[in-house]
Amino acid sequence: MIGGSEAINQIRRMRYASLLEASTLALLVFVAVPMKHLGGLPQATAIMGPVHGLAFMIYAWMLIQTLSGAGWARSQIIRMVLFAFIPLAGFLNERLLWHQQQRLAKQTS
Repeated sequence: MIGGSEAINQIRRMRYASLLEASTLALLVFVAVPMKHLGGLPQATAIMGPVHGLAFMIYAWMLIQTLSGAGWARSQIIRMVLFAFIPLAGFLNERLLWHQQQRLAKQTS
């Protein structure tokens, strides 16, 4: 993994991407889909679907950038890839990355 403040910044960006992806999925599933099926508003999913798709692409791009740094444990790589495909796991991933960011910040200070 890259060292120092650059590693902390990359983890922070990955945390934000995880939150964005998980939040847009939650909005899609728990707000837009019910609005479509219960409220007769298909525009809700027509709007939220592409927004979530873009958020997922941002997550994938950030994942590639984050993992391109050397030194990531195999378990961390597998976790972040798998969490991309488990609904709402981005929230858990963000917390795990936050703890990692805090440990790294203590090591560099």
